Amino acid sequence: MTFKIPKQDINFKPFMNRPPDYKLKHEIMRTDRVYKCEVINIIELTAEEKLFHLKIIDPAERAIFHFRPGQFLMLEVPGFGEFPISISSSSNNQEYIALCIRKVGRGTEILHRARMGSRVGIRGPFGTSFPMEEMVGHNILLVAGGLGLAPLRAPLYWVNEHRDQYRDVSLLYGTKDPSSMLFTYQYEQWRTVNRIRLMTIVDRPDENWTGRVGLITELFKEIEIDPLNTYAIVCGPPIMFKFVCNHLDSLGIPMNRMFVSLERRMHCGMGKCCRCMVGSTFTCVDGPVFDYWSVMNLKEAI
Repeated sequence: MTFKIPKQDINFKPFMNRPPDYKLKHEIMRTDRVYKCEVINIIELTAEEKLFHLKIIDPAERAIFHFRPGQFLMLEVPGFGEFPISISSSSNNQEYIALCIRKVGRGTEILHRARMGSRVGIRGPFGTSFPMEEMVGHNILLVAGGLGLAPLRAPLYWVNEHRDQYRDVSLLYGTKDPSSMLFTYQYEQWRTVNRIRLMTIVDRPDENWTGRVGLITELFKEIEIDPLNTYAIVCGPPIMFKFVCNHLDSLGIPMNRMFVSLERRMHCGMGKCCRCMVGSTFTCVDGPVFDYWSVMNLKEAI
């Protein structure tokens, strides 16, 4: 008697709606697959951050690679290891993958020296995602601090591509100073074309800054929030989560309608190194996206 093993491919959409099951050998093998990529564009955003556009070289592999807003991948710099990076492009864009990378270590420093045509590898995607379908028909409040705008760019693209399915969309963005602001070239498009209410604020203004000054929570004084019809997505430094989410809770937004990304805790992406572990939870397997109620029940998660 012969047995025919069914073809397995974790890149089809039902798989993308859940984290991979690392207990299943075929899913580990597929998730451990390295897609060879070419750097096709580099945009210098600030003195410390660059946006890299990566194109999967093999057309067949490019066609099957899919991700959802909020997921991340492992970026391999040949000879210098790999590190986790949130995806900052549209999940419908199969031409390239955008990664916003801050220069913080040896691997990222080498990558910042790369030029167009350089080759790197990616694995993934990994982790949970923002429940964009669940938010249909509601207001969406996006709150980002500093580099936190990078992982929010994917849900922003999703909203823009399905704009008629959502009601009011607001983006509140705060940084330390004006020079730290990311994606400034897209602000006008978000406001006028995509009908997104964008508000920015800085901690330390320079001589040319004419906008708002203070903590990001100051922006809540200028907007009206319908707590029963609003979903919130918050990304940024962990210390920001408590102030922002506790304020949203005081306004009446349920904690299970607030979503945060603990992507700063990511390491191996597969729950093997245990460096992302909080209690008995692996944030790289069970996350990085959690609702705030779950985060509040994870001791020392933020």
